[in-house]
Amino acid sequence: MNFDRKKLTDDTLIDLYKRILKPRLIEEKMLILIRQGKVSKWFSGIGQEAIACGIAAVLDKDEYILPMHRNLGVFTGRDIPLHRLFSQWQGKANGFTKGRDRSFHFGTQEFNIVGMISHLGPQLGVADGIALANKLKKNGKITAVFTGEGATSEGDFHEALNIASVWELPVMFVIENNGYGLSTPTNEQYRCENLADKGIGYGMESHIIDGNNILEVYNKLSELKAEMIADPKPVLLEFKTFRMRGHEEASGTKYVPQELMDLWAVKDPVDNYKKYLEESGVLTAEQDAEIRSAIKAEIDENWALVQQEPEIVASYDEELNDVYKPFQYEEVTHSDVVENIRLIDAISNGLRQSMERYPNSVIMGQDIAEYGGAFKITDGFVAQFGKERVINTPICESAVVSAGMGLSINGYKAIVEMQFADFVSTGFNPIVNLLAKSHYRWLENADVVVRMPCGGGTQAGPFHSQTNEAWFTKTPGLKVVYPAFPYDAKGLLNTAINDPNPVMFFEHKQLYRSVYQDVPTDYYTLPFGKASLLKEGKDITIISFGAGVHWALETLKNHSEISADLLDLRTLQPLDTDAIFASAKKTGKVIILQEDSMFGGVASDISAMIMENCFEYLDGPVKRVSSLDSPIPFTKALEDQYLPKGRFEAALQELLAY
Repeated sequence: MNFDRKKLTDDTLIDLYKRILKPRLIEEKMLILIRQGKVSKWFSGIGQEAIACGIAAVLDKDEYILPMHRNLGVFTGRDIPLHRLFSQWQGKANGFTKGRDRSFHFGTQEFNIVGMISHLGPQLGVADGIALANKLKKNGKITAVFTGEGATSEGDFHEALNIASVWELPVMFVIENNGYGLSTPTNEQYRCENLADKGIGYGMESHIIDGNNILEVYNKLSELKAEMIADPKPVLLEFKTFRMRGHEEASGTKYVPQELMDLWAVKDPVDNYKKYLEESGVLTAEQDAEIRSAIKAEIDENWALVQQEPEIVASYDEELNDVYKPFQYEEVTHSDVVENIRLIDAISNGLRQSMERYPNSVIMGQDIAEYGGAFKITDGFVAQFGKERVINTPICESAVVSAGMGLSINGYKAIVEMQFADFVSTGFNPIVNLLAKSHYRWLENADVVVRMPCGGGTQAGPFHSQTNEAWFTKTPGLKVVYPAFPYDAKGLLNTAINDPNPVMFFEHKQLYRSVYQDVPTDYYTLPFGKASLLKEGKDITIISFGAGVHWALETLKNHSEISADLLDLRTLQPLDTDAIFASAKKTGKVIILQEDSMFGGVASDISAMIMENCFEYLDGPVKRVSSLDSPIPFTKALEDQYLPKGRFEAALQELLAY
């Protein structure tokens, strides 16, 4: 192995040796503890330490690194106290996830590390968002994100590289090509000779680096970092290395040919670097013994501390309270100056005034800049806020949602527009597995609003007409808002952008230009979790949201003899159960109208909650009315049949007569 120290001092060479040796000695300790039954699971990075250690040495402490579960050298390189790492691995309270996630599935703002999720790909998009925030701040900071050769087959990898290239983001995309994705060798994963070649298609500079040579890693990355600061750009780095242990210890390495293990054993990054330092006269045997003794003492001392920590005691309150970041609702009242505007105008006004209120807010979406968006909601925004804050995105919903998470991590508020709510399926993973879980996992909130133009009635067909709120009301950690009127839309959108938690904000397309209301011209907020009682009556309770509210109003207008409470839920998560139960107990009969199909919809849960909490007050079964259990069709006759509007009146009369 050829080591070139270039102009590095002896002190730097020794520092790099300490950096690469420390995770190796920790791992050796962990392997002993596994055999003793004191550690349950371990993902080993033995054989590829030079990559993580080199990158941690090159980046400043305040530059974000997004490592994987085989990058212990990143964590030790940031000088995280070992007892906290050990506590994390042992599921103790002094770890970083309060026992909620294991091993390296965590992050920490204190050390500017963003933890991985097992879906791998989304963290690449998160790095884009962090780098975008750095670029907006003009702070000259670099971001490094790790992935393995296996994850380069994921769509998120390609989306993230494309975004970084188009937006000229200073991101180091680090591929640790260690030969195997669990047991699948590289020749069964991709056909190109080198993964670095994938950078060509994105107009991105790429390099192949010996991942077992700590000096090559350090020198090349130091050079690239200087270039990226002077000229912000992404780089794709393929590090050739090898995983000498199993995917995790229990999986073993029987699937690896012995000659391949032997070939890479002689390329050991720690042993070879030590030999080089000794032959260069930089490291003596006595110095090496002293360094090893100090690290081992630190390991043993910190391990002993963790053994004294008590086991976590489960607490309902603590678990539920950490699902969302605490949010103190700020009531902002409005003046009496109003204008009669459409729902679409109210949303546009809310977005504009929120972006004025929060200079750290950024809106991203397809065609939202000069074009003004598919529905012209952001028309004129570029002229007011500039293209730095109103950003056209490539067609890659997953990486854009992940970038929203990265913006949030680095101090920004992100607003992501889905061109149609249907398209959110391609961004589903980072919403439900990243945004929704981050605060619970490591107390890092996702200050992201995802806007969702949704709903039928416009003959847009199966791919542009869904109302898919039930995909998200099921997911703890998300908030779901679904206004039916302009006044509510503006106030609730302002609150959504205030709220530091991820919010899915549904906007019914058919209501965009058909519903008018007097709306205050100035900025104001409305609280989540408060339904609106639009009509009061004594015979029956009607519960709905979105377009269903207007269908119910039309029905009641045509039947003035019906005395009904009409509840517009406005938000589905949190849900105003107090208002629901109070009305159900008052009238004794409840009908729930939703535009979504029946099975698994929001109405089903509301029905079950009423049955469980108000059963003795009911004078009839809780009735649900919904769209057909089919995709939504295009032709008007078929769409009218699909939607529940035409069936609601009969169902209402049937329940009244029960």
